[in-house]
Amino acid sequence: MPNKITKRALRVLVAGGGVAGQTLAFWLTRGGHEVTVVERFSTLRASGAQVDLRGQGIEAVERMGLLETVRGRLVDEAGVAFVDSRGKPKATIMANTSGKGRQTLTSEYEIMRGDLVRILHDATKDDTEYIFGKSVDGFDQDERHVTARFSDGTSGEYDLLIGADGQGSHIRRALLPEGFDPYWRVGIHIAYWFVPRIASDSNIRDTYMIPGGRQIMRRSHNATETQVYFVMREESAEASAIHRAPVEQQQKFWADRFYDAGWQTERFVEGMKTSPFFYSQEIAQVRTDTWSKGRVVLAGDAAHCASPYSGMGISGGLVGAYVLAGEVNRHADDLPSALANYDRVLRPFVNEIQAEVNPRLLRVGMPTNQQAISAFQTATALACFLRIPDLVARFSKEDRGGDWQLPAYPVPVAA
Repeated sequence: MPNKITKRALRVLVAGGGVAGQTLAFWLTRGGHEVTVVERFSTLRASGAQVDLRGQGIEAVERMGLLETVRGRLVDEAGVAFVDSRGKPKATIMANTSGKGRQTLTSEYEIMRGDLVRILHDATKDDTEYIFGKSVDGFDQDERHVTARFSDGTSGEYDLLIGADGQGSHIRRALLPEGFDPYWRVGIHIAYWFVPRIASDSNIRDTYMIPGGRQIMRRSHNATETQVYFVMREESAEASAIHRAPVEQQQKFWADRFYDAGWQTERFVEGMKTSPFFYSQEIAQVRTDTWSKGRVVLAGDAAHCASPYSGMGISGGLVGAYVLAGEVNRHADDLPSALANYDRVLRPFVNEIQAEVNPRLLRVGMPTNQQAISAFQTATALACFLRIPDLVARFSKEDRGGDWQLPAYPVPVAA
């Protein structure tokens, strides 16, 4: 890293205690700033589905000194199989573990979101003030400060407010013009939950295609639990609205949409009832030309959600937080320059990872009839026989983040 520089310490409020919010806390506290993270959930939200690290995201974790800790919590997922209604694999694409080239459908670094959140929390809890069960309901700002109004009726004054409050960000809603729609939708919806693991659940992720543009994925992350994903193509108003309904209605919606799917659907639907959590969402990207206004700035999914199908959602959050904190640490005396540089430096990377999501290609992987499903499986089986996925991955010169280079920042010392 370059030589150390001395900068003024700032009071920073981060709204959101997820991956991006905690990564910001990690780098900003090391810059000597006083960081408070408020999280609307009553406890650390160390739950969620399996996520992966790719490309620049792996490097970002390595710069934090946490890569070996992450390695110790990785999920054993050796590859992805496309199965028929009897669960028989028709084609299998293995992970690229060579350390070179591009990750395949499954990454060399697969980890449960909850485990990654705990790792980040352990790395930041001693230097960061965490407040749970509280959120930012609004803010006012002038040239010198931003005043945050909290959900409990209190308020606080800070030098910088960072909205790292996810895809549905309240901070973003207040920052952007009224009526602006930041979402770019691809017409795909997903629900996921956990069921008890059984003997036939292997370390290969199963993907089962069903006519009607539907798909079921099964992946197992420990000795007792298996993850279930129901995915479908649908552009109805009902599908878009269901994610805001009570969980019981969401579960009925998904059970009804997949009642005739076959394979292990009955087991998976039954497992909804006892799952420790159930999550339903529409696949969408957050696209906006504005990431900051005055002393308020967006980070992570609140700024540039790339969607799960980019393969770079978590990596994008880690990289974006690293860049934002790096620019703030370098220009603590000149926040307008810091936030302008954040946009200038990070925007090419965000454009690259968001462009990975191609609705036409997604539709190819979610056929509407059995004939198209059979054709997909046959073509994939031939490609695997010829080792095409493996060779393409190993000899690719770059991963999904392209050739964008993670910048190096000076290590600041707060005055």
